[in-house]
Amino acid sequence: MSSIRLFILGSLAQRGEMHGHQLRLLAEEEHVHLWTDISVGGLYGALKRLHAEGLIADIRTEQAGNFPARVVYGITGTGRSALEQLRSDALSHFALRPDPFDLGLTRLDPARLDVLPDVIAARVALLKQHLVDAETANAGAQPYLSVAEKFALAHREARLRAEIDWHENLVAALPDIVADERTREILPLPNTKDGCTT
Repeated sequence: MSSIRLFILGSLAQRGEMHGHQLRLLAEEEHVHLWTDISVGGLYGALKRLHAEGLIADIRTEQAGNFPARVVYGITGTGRSALEQLRSDALSHFALRPDPFDLGLTRLDPARLDVLPDVIAARVALLKQHLVDAETANAGAQPYLSVAEKFALAHREARLRAEIDWHENLVAALPDIVADERTREILPLPNTKDGCTT
């Protein structure tokens, strides 16, 4: 599932023909980097790929004042078919990516267990700041959002709250985790010869 392809094709289908700079401004206005995996800087490369695949086409070239000439793109029939599939995929699939934190939690440094509460507290503070930032940005955007956009932005807030709740449970369990780590014995790897365990 490619979010950037969905953003470009969906924007062209909804808003009509645009050049790359207009798409970039739209992405910045909607703060897509905060609530999607889209890199605003990646838009131009994605436009080239979509054009090469025939999903978008050159409509005309525009030049305003001393600004460079800009190619205006429109979505093609093939692009509309691809957009339909992208929308279906986006709405029907669930993505929950592994968090490297979980692996780090299972590979703690026995010599640094005393700093673990401070490290986790800093992480919780960072998550809470992300939530405050998201709430502030979302509140400012509310008058300009469609009902669907309001739900999309609220999804990030809900995920952050769930992360904070999980981390607060982890904080409560830290004394048990530290005690367990101090008593654990690292078992040696099994002997292997020619790829066989003996």
